[in-house]
Amino acid sequence: MGVLDELTQFLETRLDEFLKNNPHLELQALQEQLKEQEKDTIRLILNLQKQEKKLENEILSIAQDIKLWHQRVEKARSANREDLAQAAQEKEASLLRLGNQRWGQMKGVQEQIRQSKDLLEKIRQRQKEVKAKTQQAQASQSQNNWGWESESTYQSSSSGSLDPLEETFRNWEVEQELEQMKQNR
Repeated sequence: MGVLDELTQFLETRLDEFLKNNPHLELQALQEQLKEQEKDTIRLILNLQKQEKKLENEILSIAQDIKLWHQRVEKARSANREDLAQAAQEKEASLLRLGNQRWGQMKGVQEQIRQSKDLLEKIRQRQKEVKAKTQQAQASQSQNNWGWESESTYQSSSSGSLDPLEETFRNWEVEQELEQMKQNR
């Protein structure tokens, strides 16, 4: 296991060095990670909103049932049916407890939605920061590459591959040398 640990540590160190030497890649990886977090958070918010709507509908349904059982309590009392009134009152109380439980669950879900939206806002803010750093790194890398590219462009043009006039002269000079060689034979 020691060799595996050493290899793992070596690879992690090399990866860290590579990312340190190529910060734009590290920023790209961070951007991808933030995109995934954003998608997951949006998915979570949508699921929580569905739960909230479901609980809201349950609460409304329970409220209708409570109203019905309250009317039955009143109806049974007015008919001097205390046995039915008592049973209806217990049913009404049970529904009230259930309604309160669903209300508490809905408040919990609403708090989760609020927290998830806050998280989404933080993720999006972080994305903006990373995007700015990425643009900065790309600009810096472009400046570093510019010197290299201009040097290679100069080398290429001096070898004739980019400059048409240079190409024409080289061809003409080669033809001249061939003619000279034919005449010297």
